[in-house]
Amino acid sequence: MSAVCPVAAAADGGRSRVTAYAFSFPAPTGDDIRLMDYASRPTLVVNTASLCGYTPQYAGLELLFGRYRDRGLMVIGVPSNDFGGQEPGDDSQIAHTAHRQYGVTFPLAAKVRVRGPDSHAFYRWAAVERPLDTPRWNFHKYLVGRDGHLAAAFASAIEPADPRVTAAIERELGGKAS
Repeated sequence: MSAVCPVAAAADGGRSRVTAYAFSFPAPTGDDIRLMDYASRPTLVVNTASLCGYTPQYAGLELLFGRYRDRGLMVIGVPSNDFGGQEPGDDSQIAHTAHRQYGVTFPLAAKVRVRGPDSHAFYRWAAVERPLDTPRWNFHKYLVGRDGHLAAAFASAIEPADPRVTAAIERELGGKAS
Protein backbone atom coordinates (compact mmCIF):
# COMPACT_ATOMS: atom_id res chain seq x y z
CA MET A 1 0.00 0.00 0.00
CA SER A 2 2.54 2.57 -0.93
CA ALA A 3 0.44 4.76 -3.22
CA VAL A 4 -2.66 5.45 -1.15
CA CYS A 5 -2.93 6.27 2.54
CA PRO A 6 -6.27 5.01 3.85
CA VAL A 7 -6.13 6.92 7.12
CA ALA A 8 -9.37 7.46 8.97
CA ALA A 9 -9.28 9.05 12.41
CA ALA A 10 -10.89 7.00 15.09
CA ALA A 11 -13.08 8.23 17.90
CA ASP A 12 -10.37 7.36 20.47
CA GLY A 13 -8.51 10.65 20.27
CA GLY A 14 -7.13 10.76 16.77
CA ARG A 15 -5.50 7.36 16.35
CA SER A 16 -5.98 5.93 12.93
CA ARG A 17 -8.12 2.84 12.52
CA VAL A 18 -5.46 1.72 10.07
CA THR A 19 -2.33 0.11 11.51
CA ALA A 20 1.21 -0.05 10.19
CA TYR A 21 0.40 -3.57 9.02
CA ALA A 22 -1.50 -2.07 6.08
CA PHE A 23 1.77 -0.84 4.53
CA SER A 24 4.74 -2.24 2.71
CA PHE A 25 7.99 -0.79 1.43
CA PRO A 26 9.47 -1.64 -1.92
CA ALA A 27 12.57 -3.81 -1.56
CA PRO A 28 15.59 -3.35 -3.82
CA THR A 29 14.93 -6.89 -5.14
CA GLY A 30 11.56 -5.81 -6.53
CA ASP A 31 9.63 -7.62 -3.79
CA ASP A 32 7.92 -5.83 -0.93
CA ILE A 33 8.85 -5.59 2.73
CA ARG A 34 5.36 -6.08 4.13
CA LEU A 35 4.87 -4.82 7.67
CA MET A 36 2.07 -7.39 7.98
CA ASP A 37 4.81 -10.02 7.97
CA TYR A 38 5.95 -8.59 11.32
CA ALA A 39 2.50 -8.32 12.92
CA SER A 40 2.59 -8.60 16.71
CA ARG A 41 6.33 -7.86 16.71
CA PRO A 42 7.78 -4.48 17.63
CA THR A 43 9.33 -2.97 14.51
CA LEU A 44 11.73 -0.06 14.36
CA VAL A 45 11.36 1.82 11.05
CA VAL A 46 14.27 4.19 10.42
CA ASN A 47 14.76 6.56 7.48
CA THR A 48 18.42 6.26 6.53
CA ALA A 49 21.03 7.98 4.38
CA SER A 50 24.57 6.98 3.44
CA LEU A 51 26.24 10.40 3.51
CA CYS A 52 24.82 11.78 6.75
CA GLY A 53 26.59 12.60 9.98
CA TYR A 54 24.19 10.10 11.58
CA THR A 55 25.10 7.28 9.17
CA PRO A 56 27.24 5.55 11.85
CA GLN A 57 23.90 4.85 13.59
CA TYR A 58 23.64 1.92 11.16
CA ALA A 59 26.10 0.12 13.46
CA GLY A 60 24.01 0.94 16.52
CA LEU A 61 20.84 -0.20 14.79
CA GLU A 62 22.53 -3.48 13.91
CA LEU A 63 23.60 -3.95 17.55
CA LEU A 64 20.04 -3.24 18.67
CA PHE A 65 18.70 -5.71 16.11
CA GLY A 66 21.20 -8.35 17.25
CA ARG A 67 20.34 -7.77 20.91
CA TYR A 68 16.55 -8.06 20.50
CA ARG A 69 16.00 -10.04 17.29
CA ASP A 70 15.52 -13.37 19.08
CA ARG A 71 12.90 -11.75 21.31
CA GLY A 72 10.95 -10.48 18.29
CA LEU A 73 12.28 -7.05 17.32
CA MET A 74 12.47 -6.20 13.63
CA VAL A 75 14.43 -3.24 12.27
CA ILE A 76 13.77 -1.88 8.78
CA GLY A 77 15.98 0.73 7.13
CA VAL A 78 14.19 3.06 4.72
CA PRO A 79 16.69 5.01 2.58
CA SER A 80 15.62 8.50 1.60
CA ASN A 81 17.24 11.42 -0.19
CA ASP A 82 14.82 13.95 1.34
CA PHE A 83 17.21 15.58 3.79
CA GLY A 84 20.24 17.37 2.44
CA GLY A 85 20.50 15.11 -0.61
CA GLN A 86 22.45 12.70 1.60
CA GLU A 87 21.24 9.51 -0.10
CA PRO A 88 22.05 10.14 -3.78
CA GLY A 89 23.14 6.56 -4.51
CA ASP A 90 21.30 3.72 -6.15
CA ASP A 91 20.26 0.52 -4.34
CA SER A 92 23.67 -1.08 -4.89
CA GLN A 93 25.55 1.88 -3.42
CA ILE A 94 23.13 2.06 -0.48
CA ALA A 95 23.56 -1.66 0.21
CA HIS A 96 27.36 -1.33 0.04
CA THR A 97 27.34 1.37 2.70
CA ALA A 98 24.91 -0.44 4.98
CA HIS A 99 26.16 -4.00 4.58
CA ARG A 100 29.88 -3.67 3.98
CA GLN A 101 30.71 -0.56 6.00
CA TYR A 102 28.33 -1.12 8.92
CA GLY A 103 27.52 -4.85 8.89
CA VAL A 104 23.77 -4.36 8.56
CA THR A 105 21.74 -7.58 8.37
CA PHE A 106 18.26 -6.15 8.89
CA PRO A 107 16.14 -5.45 5.79
CA LEU A 108 16.63 -2.28 3.76
CA ALA A 109 13.87 -0.91 1.58
CA ALA A 110 14.42 0.72 -1.78
CA LYS A 111 14.79 4.49 -1.60
CA VAL A 112 11.51 6.35 -0.95
CA ARG A 113 10.29 9.81 0.03
CA VAL A 114 9.56 10.29 3.73
CA ARG A 115 8.24 13.86 3.72
CA GLY A 116 5.99 16.01 1.61
CA PRO A 117 2.89 15.23 -0.43
CA ASP A 118 4.69 12.48 -2.37
CA SER A 119 5.94 10.73 0.74
CA HIS A 120 5.47 7.01 1.18
CA ALA A 121 2.04 6.11 2.60
CA PHE A 122 3.59 4.76 5.83
CA TYR A 123 5.05 8.20 6.55
CA ARG A 124 1.78 9.98 5.77
CA TRP A 125 0.02 7.57 8.14
CA ALA A 126 2.69 8.08 10.82
CA ALA A 127 2.20 11.85 10.56
CA VAL A 128 -1.45 11.31 11.53
CA GLU A 129 -0.55 8.89 14.32
CA ARG A 130 2.14 11.17 15.79
CA PRO A 131 1.90 14.61 14.17
CA LEU A 132 4.50 16.19 16.46
CA ASP A 133 7.05 13.44 15.80
CA THR A 134 7.57 13.54 12.03
CA PRO A 135 11.05 13.09 10.54
CA ARG A 136 13.04 16.30 10.44
CA TRP A 137 16.26 14.64 9.26
CA ASN A 138 17.84 11.28 8.45
CA PHE A 139 17.77 8.47 11.03
CA HIS A 140 14.44 9.39 12.58
CA LYS A 141 13.10 6.28 14.30
CA TYR A 142 9.51 5.08 14.60
CA LEU A 143 8.75 2.15 16.88
CA VAL A 144 5.68 0.26 15.70
CA GLY A 145 4.15 -1.50 18.68
CA ARG A 146 2.75 -5.01 18.78
CA ASP A 147 -0.71 -3.54 18.15
CA GLY A 148 0.45 -1.99 14.86
CA HIS A 149 0.27 1.61 16.10
CA LEU A 150 3.23 3.85 16.77
CA ALA A 151 4.47 3.19 20.28
CA ALA A 152 7.27 5.77 20.16
CA ALA A 153 9.26 8.07 17.92
CA PHE A 154 12.85 9.20 18.32
CA ALA A 155 14.58 12.14 16.69
CA SER A 156 17.68 11.64 14.58
CA ALA A 157 20.11 12.68 17.30
CA ILE A 158 18.87 9.95 19.65
CA GLU A 159 21.25 7.02 19.28
CA PRO A 160 19.84 3.49 18.91
CA ALA A 161 21.39 2.44 22.23
CA ASP A 162 19.85 5.38 24.10
CA PRO A 163 17.96 4.17 27.20
CA ARG A 164 14.76 5.81 25.90
CA VAL A 165 14.91 3.62 22.78
CA THR A 166 15.77 0.41 24.62
CA ALA A 167 13.12 1.08 27.30
CA ALA A 168 10.43 1.55 24.62
CA ILE A 169 11.52 -1.67 22.90
CA GLU A 170 11.54 -3.50 26.24
CA ARG A 171 7.99 -2.30 26.95
CA GLU A 172 6.83 -3.62 23.59
CA LEU A 173 8.65 -6.91 24.10
CA GLY A 174 7.00 -7.21 27.49
CA GLY A 175 10.09 -8.04 29.48
CA LYS A 176 13.30 -7.07 31.11
CA ALA A 177 16.56 -6.10 29.45
CA SER A 178 18.60 -8.94 28.09
